[in-house]
Amino acid sequence: MHIVFFGDQHLDSLGGAQVSMRLQREFLERAGHTVTVVAPKMHGPRAAVPTSAYVDLPSMPITLDREYSMTWPGRATDRFLDRAMTRRPPVDLVHVQADFWGAFIGHRFAQRHGLPVVHTMHNRVDVGIAAVTPLHRPVLAFLNVWRHRALRGVGDAVAGRDGWAFLRGLAAGASAVTAPSTHFARRLEQHGVFEPVDVVWNGIDDDLRDATIAAAPAEREPGRPRFVWLGRMSPEKRLLPFLEAFVASGADAELEIIGGGGQRAAAERIVAGRDGVRFAGRLTYAQTLARIAAADALVQTSIGFETQGMTPFEAATLGTPSVICDPDIAAELGGGLWAVPDADATAHGREQEAQRTAALAETLRRAASDIAAGTAPTPVPEVAEAFRQSSRTAAMIRVYERVLAAR
Repeated sequence: MHIVFFGDQHLDSLGGAQVSMRLQREFLERAGHTVTVVAPKMHGPRAAVPTSAYVDLPSMPITLDREYSMTWPGRATDRFLDRAMTRRPPVDLVHVQADFWGAFIGHRFAQRHGLPVVHTMHNRVDVGIAAVTPLHRPVLAFLNVWRHRALRGVGDAVAGRDGWAFLRGLAAGASAVTAPSTHFARRLEQHGVFEPVDVVWNGIDDDLRDATIAAAPAEREPGRPRFVWLGRMSPEKRLLPFLEAFVASGADAELEIIGGGGQRAAAERIVAGRDGVRFAGRLTYAQTLARIAAADALVQTSIGFETQGMTPFEAATLGTPSVICDPDIAAELGGGLWAVPDADATAHGREQEAQRTAALAETLRRAASDIAAGTAPTPVPEVAEAFRQSSRTAAMIRVYERVLAAR
C-alpha cells in the first residue's frame, strides 16, 4: 500500500503526535508499505532537511521560536500538493492525523482523488483550546465556520459551534476513525463523532525499548526517590500546579523536568532554591526514554486534556510506575500507579485547583515513601507488550485493509 499521512505539524517538530507518526511511518515501511508525509515546512534553526518521504508544504511560522508552522488550506496548496504527488506512486489510502489545517488539506486531497480516509483523532479540541485561551467559545465557533468553508461537500450537514461539532465535521469525510485510547474513543462515540471508533494506542519503538531496558541497571541505584516529569510547558499540562504540590509535599525526593515551553521561567521560580530539582530541557526520544527508565516514578499531571497520555504508557513499558492525575488514564493503564484523588465534584475554580494540588502533594509523599520502602507498584505486563509499535502497526494495517476491502 501507499499511505499518505497528513499532519498539522512537520514530524521533526516537538510533540507527542509527531513522535507517534514518525514511529508509525517507520514500522509501516518495515512491513513493506510506502508512506508519504504531508505537513507544513519547518522554519528556524531546527528546520528539517527535505527527504523523499516528505512533502513539505509552503508555510508560515506561528510561534515565536519558529518551531511550529501553518499552511493555508486552499487552491494554491491543493495545486502544489497535486504537482508534488505526481512524482510518487499511486495512492491507496489517506491517513489524516491532524485537527486543523492539516486535516482540511488531507480531506480535500482525498475528495479530489476519490480516496478513502482513515482519520486518527489525536486532540480533544474543546479542552485544548479552553486551556490556552479564555476566548475558546468564539474560537471554536470560528473553527466550525472555517471547516465549512474549507471542506465544502464534506460534512455540510453537520451543525454546531463547539469542539464536538468540529470533530463530527471532520469525521464525516472518513471511512474509519481511530483514537489512541479507549476513554477518548468512547467520548467520540457518545458525542456522535463516529461509530464505532477503533482504539489503536500510540506505541513505543520496539528496538529502542529493548535497548533502553538492556542498558538500565538491574537493581535500583541507591539514593533518594527520583521523580521525572516531561512534556510541553503550557497550562493544559499543569506543570506549575505540580511544582507547587511538589514543594508543598515536603517529599525527600529528586525531580527531573524534561521539555520546554512558555512556562519554564515561572516553573523555575516556583522551585528556586529547592534542592534536587533539575531542568533538563529538550532531549531526544532515546535520551527521554533512558531518563524515564532510570526514574523511580513518572508524574503525569494534566486532567481531561490527554486523548491518551503517552508518557505513562512509555513508563509502564519500561517498568517505571507513574503518579497519575487523570482518572481516565489511570483506568486505561489498569495498575502499576499511584492515582491522585480528584477534587470534590462541587468544587470549582480556585477551590477545585487547591483541592487538586493538596491531593497531588499527599500522593507524592505516599509515592516517595513507597519507593524508599521498596514497595512501589509494578506496571501491568500486558500494557508493556501491547504498547510495542509493531503490535500497534499491525492493528492499524487491519483497519486499512478493512477500509480498502469495503470499497
